[in-house]
Amino acid sequence: MHNDTDTHWWRTGAFYQVYIRSFADGNGDGTGDIAGLRSRLDHLEQLSIDAIWINPWFPSPLNDGGYDVAHYRDINPAYGTIEEAQLLIDEAAQRNIRVMVDLVPNHTSSEHRWFKEALASDPGSPARERYIFRDGRGVDGDEPPNNWQSVFGGSTWTRVEDGQWYLHLFDPTQPDLNWSNPAVEREFHDILRFWLDMGAAGFRVDVAHGLAKDPELPDIVRAESEAFRTERLDHPHWDRDEVHEIIRGWRSVLDEYEGSVMVAEAWVANWDRLARYLRPDEFHQVFAFEFLEAEWNAEAMRQAIQNSLDGAHSVGSVPTWVLSNHDVVRHPTRYALPNDVASKPWLLDGDRSVLNEDAGFRRARAATLLGLALPGSVYMYQGEELGLPEVHDLSEDVLDDPVWRQSGGTEKGRDGCRVPLPWSSEGPSYGFGSNGSWLPQPDGWGAFAADVQLGDPDSTLELYKAALALRSERLAGDETMEWVPSQPGVLTFRRAGGFTCVINLSRDSIALPDGNVLLASGSLDGGLLPPDTSVWID
Repeated sequence: MHNDTDTHWWRTGAFYQVYIRSFADGNGDGTGDIAGLRSRLDHLEQLSIDAIWINPWFPSPLNDGGYDVAHYRDINPAYGTIEEAQLLIDEAAQRNIRVMVDLVPNHTSSEHRWFKEALASDPGSPARERYIFRDGRGVDGDEPPNNWQSVFGGSTWTRVEDGQWYLHLFDPTQPDLNWSNPAVEREFHDILRFWLDMGAAGFRVDVAHGLAKDPELPDIVRAESEAFRTERLDHPHWDRDEVHEIIRGWRSVLDEYEGSVMVAEAWVANWDRLARYLRPDEFHQVFAFEFLEAEWNAEAMRQAIQNSLDGAHSVGSVPTWVLSNHDVVRHPTRYALPNDVASKPWLLDGDRSVLNEDAGFRRARAATLLGLALPGSVYMYQGEELGLPEVHDLSEDVLDDPVWRQSGGTEKGRDGCRVPLPWSSEGPSYGFGSNGSWLPQPDGWGAFAADVQLGDPDSTLELYKAALALRSERLAGDETMEWVPSQPGVLTFRRAGGFTCVINLSRDSIALPDGNVLLASGSLDGGLLPPDTSVWID
């Protein structure tokens, strides 16, 4: 059992993200579930992780993959039961693995009982005050209250039968909650306690920077979507100062549960803004997305790392490194594209001839050793330990992501990183389940299967296992690093006890530093470190 008295375990923790719908199918219906996850706990234990974060597993119509929550204190029947969730938490704890729940506080599903009550109630009623309803503009109120644009495309406003409009920063089936209403705050404090009382270790918080809205709801000068972030300091719905009071209220609840943790998904302008979410009475962690987004060159990588270190250290915290998740193109595919090709637009109709899959594979492995060697915590997305690329050629008729629908077919969406995992090289769904999978798996998916890689010293799975074990053994007790002068295109830094990481982002092989090679992301050329390769040296 893990030691809950180690209240700062998360500062150097290794976290594994489970997109439960696509992890493992235990009952053969084509959808991942808790039974499947429980059956694969040995795989996670062998990775030497400290915790798993499970994407939303609540009852939901799944209009946005579960981020449209209909009930926050129960389990989607497609995934199992609340009793199975308790068994999972208990069985994971026996393997020294904590379980973190995904909290979705910006919006509910339109199927949530609160929203149904709001639609059945009059304008100005307490039921409507839990959400953001407004009268429209124009002669008959038939124009939206303002010009805000949804992250998924289109207006943020949908009109109801009595003529009022409700706000949804995302899909129309995801009405935004009104966080200036004390009833909303009380409800979510109770939700936090419900899962913490079950033994959950904490929460990943969705859209943590989007809860507070300017009560005047002013137009945005730039009418088009600004996605998840803005450079403006007075944006009417992103990264407003008022959000920090909400966060402090959550933290006060978590502080009642020793060893609990919460991590923010906060896409904000820069580390000056992001560090505010990491203050001692707010989040324990925020994702260092600047590292995820850095181009494949030494200068960009070093700047992203240093900005993250400086920003976190400014408030007494440490960075949280991540290379992939359920919202972005998997990093073997991102790194397979030229730096000047944006990966998301490329998915739809980009030139496939520019994709260098071999280079992407090498770079992904090199970036993994880089991220795991840095001080702080790290999050891994399911399947990255298998080296999975993005499935970029999913046909339009199988796409499930609302981004595809809301954008009018101009953005392909995030389904390509959510394709169910291959566990075995053969079978109806490569071991995912006994009867197919909810998203089609590509031909050749079995080449990445866990059973093929297990025990192969050159496989990505064994690289992750070795790296995570060494990280736990050698680096967990230290939060410092020192840059070592390197030639152009190369990054070198030293950790405690003489542990050195070198990554070669140049086009030429370089001489290896003196020392014993502990681990390398690829084959070494005698005493040389090839391009797109990283190494740990003792």
